[in-house]
Amino acid sequence: MRPRRISNKRRAHRPTPQVATLTIVLAILLAGLPLAPPDVSLQAQQKSKLPRPRRLDEDFTWKRDPVTGELTAIPAGSATKGGSSKGSGETAASSDAHAISVVTQIVAVTCSVIGADGAAVRGLQLGDFRVFDEGVEQPLTYFDSSTESASVAVVIDASPSVLRESDEMRNAARALVDALSASDHTAIVDFSAHTYLQLPFSSDWGLIRKAVARVDARSLLEDTGGSNIYEAVFLTARELFAGRTGRKAIVLLTDGQDSGLGLTLDPKTAGPRAGWPRDQLTFDDVARALAADDIEVFAVSTEGRPKIMTPEWVQLHASQTLLTYAAQGWGIPAYTLYLAELTRRSGGQLYFLREAETLANTFRQIALKIRAEYTLGFSPANNANAMPHAGWHQLRVEVIDHGDPAVVHRSSYYVVATP
Repeated sequence: MRPRRISNKRRAHRPTPQVATLTIVLAILLAGLPLAPPDVSLQAQQKSKLPRPRRLDEDFTWKRDPVTGELTAIPAGSATKGGSSKGSGETAASSDAHAISVVTQIVAVTCSVIGADGAAVRGLQLGDFRVFDEGVEQPLTYFDSSTESASVAVVIDASPSVLRESDEMRNAARALVDALSASDHTAIVDFSAHTYLQLPFSSDWGLIRKAVARVDARSLLEDTGGSNIYEAVFLTARELFAGRTGRKAIVLLTDGQDSGLGLTLDPKTAGPRAGWPRDQLTFDDVARALAADDIEVFAVSTEGRPKIMTPEWVQLHASQTLLTYAAQGWGIPAYTLYLAELTRRSGGQLYFLREAETLANTFRQIALKIRAEYTLGFSPANNANAMPHAGWHQLRVEVIDHGDPAVVHRSSYYVVATP
């Protein structure tokens, strides 16, 4: 969690059958959301100039704090240890959380409420919610029912492993951004061995479409070194979302087969390990970055769903980590297990492309879920002038007097250590 100021004013080749379905699936994902107003000027959009792509993993080095264990990025030539790289969003100047002057410390919790019929429950008010921080109920000081603009970063795998599907993935990303509200802000990122920012957060639909069209796996064939999925997510979270408010989400299109972190079914591979560089990025670093800024991850995998991973099974494990030694007997590939864990921790969801026969109805429900998300805020430790202890805090959100619906939210939040 990073401290921030809260104001009372609301802001703002030939496709295979399975892969070709991705465009339809993602269109359904946000179907029904308001489209751009009909008076948007196409001529004005065509005049918009797309910025040059920028490599996000350039001009800095990683540095892990020996006390807190947190990983920070130090700009090249910086003499200050623990410094962070400059953000690339519209509020890049606020990327250093330690330098933000705040009036009220707020923990934001984005959640959706699902009834027994599987439909999203809408129309709830602040008094319908209860939030618990480490088991202690906290008074709510902020409430929003999807009226603020959302910030959605579309992160597209453009590595050689998805070359055959690259055109379809690009079309799917276009369908996704076309379904977003005209008031939302969208960023476009693609990656292979390195991560490239095609467009910072923007509400200019002309620029957004141009940025999506520019994503091409063929252009990254010389970007050798594997597919660094989690580094791309980490950089997107740290570089683009710093200082942003409202609902925040990363939509990740990938096969899930990361080659950068050495992840296996051994849970210890999620964190720093013996024999590896201390300053190397880990899965736990990625999860912390997402939790610090309340960023949901919705991942669409081009792989098949493991048999054991039924929706009921996923719900049963929603409040507990999937990274256990028991996972070695579940028949879940490591690359799918970690995608599922990332979405679980962030309060998002993992989807599987090859479920074309059943995804239509599921994605209609997801579309309603996204439209009906609520953002709750509380002052930790019941003290607006004091920060909670650094590290992880367990969260629980309940809805009262509405038939005991399921509440989907991140399982914990993370407080970044301060000097």
